[in-house]
Amino acid sequence: MKHETETIMNEVGKVIIGKDDVIEKVFMAILSKGHVLIEDVPGVGKTTLAIAFSRALGLDYKRVQFTSDSVPSDIIGFSVLQKDAGDLVYKPGAVMTNLLLADEINRTSSKTQSALLEVMEEGNVTVDGVTHAIPEPFIVLATQNPVGSAGTQMLPASQMDRFMICLKMGYPDHDSQINILKDRHTENPLNAVAEVANRDKILALQQAAAAVHVSDIVYDYITRLAEETRAHEMVALGISPRGALALCLMAKSYAVVRGRDFVVPEDVRAVCADVCAHRLVLSPKARMSERDSAGIIREIVDRIELPVM
Repeated sequence: MKHETETIMNEVGKVIIGKDDVIEKVFMAILSKGHVLIEDVPGVGKTTLAIAFSRALGLDYKRVQFTSDSVPSDIIGFSVLQKDAGDLVYKPGAVMTNLLLADEINRTSSKTQSALLEVMEEGNVTVDGVTHAIPEPFIVLATQNPVGSAGTQMLPASQMDRFMICLKMGYPDHDSQINILKDRHTENPLNAVAEVANRDKILALQQAAAAVHVSDIVYDYITRLAEETRAHEMVALGISPRGALALCLMAKSYAVVRGRDFVVPEDVRAVCADVCAHRLVLSPKARMSERDSAGIIREIVDRIELPVM
């Protein structure tokens, strides 16, 4: 299984240069049946990342560029009257795919955001009283642009909690930037991405990740981390039970990527910041002290003693 996961990540790495950690985390979220939020400036490769994963995994892919006039029917679809039969016919929206890139989700209305986030949670679409199943697997890669956010609708804490992880891609380092310039000089590197998996393979890997063993020691460690966020003086709203479950699922996927069928506490520590930081709501005291969520999570992880298996 480790060979299979490495093959997939190496294929995506052909076009996402110098960001192996981001590729690994996104792939772990896919194995966990979770969704990914990427908060970063334009041009760092968010769209390329989504397309590369869809091609390597052999999945259907769609992209939605959110704007202020995007409406829920763009996302979930709508019904039209078929004149001949006199029946309503469902016209699928963007969510009827395997991998959806929701670009600049903060630029649309809260109503349209809620339509997407409801599908992410429920796994189906209901239009005019009729429920339609979403294809499996279903993964959302959403992006937020932190620059020029005037007039946008930032996701509230309750909706941020729907995303398994929140990442920042960041700029490439010096050597990676040179390689990017060389690779794109004559052709599009995405053309070199081969299909190394398919829908059935991804579903099988997701099942394998779900079956990874978690001991009581690890369950206790995850619970203590979550409880510490709720009691922290700088935190107004700590990790929810959904967040604690997400931490457990990501730790399972971390173990799978490393070729194990059991979770160790180090797996939890490795993914904690990416899973938990965006779920915290900081207190006014924290904002006045210029504290950030990621720093508080690191502080909590360092404070809680790592259990010995």
